[in-house]
Formats: sequence, C-alpha cells, structure tokens
Amino acid sequence: MPDDLMLQHVRRFGRYNQWANRRLYDACGMLPAAEFSAPRPSFFGSIMATLNHILVGDSIWLGRFTGNPPPGVTRLDQILHAEFAPLRAAREAKDAEIIAFCDGMTDEKLNDTFSYANMRGERFTDPLFPPLMHFFNHQTHHRGQVHGLLSHAGVSPPELDMIYFMRVAA
Repeated sequence: MPDDLMLQHVRRFGRYNQWANRRLYDACGMLPAAEFSAPRPSFFGSIMATLNHILVGDSIWLGRFTGNPPPGVTRLDQILHAEFAPLRAAREAKDAEIIAFCDGMTDEKLNDTFSYANMRGERFTDPLFPPLMHFFNHQTHHRGQVHGLLSHAGVSPPELDMIYFMRVAA
C-alpha cells in the first residue's frame, strides 16, 4: 500500500474509532446506572468494565506510540471510571488524542520502529504500522462485545460497521 494511502487509512481509522465510540456510548447512555454496571456473562464482567478496558488499552498503546505512558494505569482490567458520565468524558478526550496522533502521522513515522515495555516489563521494538492496526482492531473487538451486551440489556445496539461510517463521513 503506498504511503499516502496508509496515512489516509490511519486517519480514517482514527475518525471511525471516534464515530463508533460516540454511537456506542449514546446507546449505553440509555441504560439505567444499575444496568450499566450490572454483572453480565462476559470477559470483563459488565458493560462498564469492558468500556473501561477499551480506554485502558487505548491509553497504554497510545502511550507506547508517543513515548508517554499513562500515569497510574497498572492493569488491563483497571476501572478508571465507575460512573458513566466521567467515563464518557474520558473516552471523548482519548478519541481526540487519537485523532491528533493520527493527523500528525508522517510517512517516516508510520514506516519507523518504536520501542516500549509491556505490562510485564518486557521490552520490544516493533515497526509502528502493525501495532497501530492492532490498536484499532482491539477497540473494534471489544466494542463488539459491548454491542452484544447491550442487546441482552434491552437496548438496541447501533450499527458500528465501518461501511456505515464511510457513508456518513464522506
């Protein structure tokens, strides 16, 4: 894929991510507070915990990409915000950071490597593009889990497929 197409792809994913998160949070906002945090059969145990995991993962990976690890994030299942409103505000802020990062991407950076430590302290040096695609894929995976949990909570989950974003974002 030519570099200019890769840059467009990364920037599109940054905006898609924000669009999908807004739609998902709009649906989650229809839940009563007790339903938002109610235990559910899922990997993270609730809608609230799954949304927190997405935010934690985004914070960790964006910190790795930028060389600025998030302070205070120590576990992948960490609850950063137990209440919906502050979690949504943090999500909006993180999505703005992601878009700014993607918009600031250059061909050189996209084709460069970066070094980081994982949660166990193991050090890695990787080319940026594949982990950046993992970053977006991870978000999509867990948004899909929340999408399913919403169905069981009695809220119609929104369409989140990228093709819908592309139709409205053109």
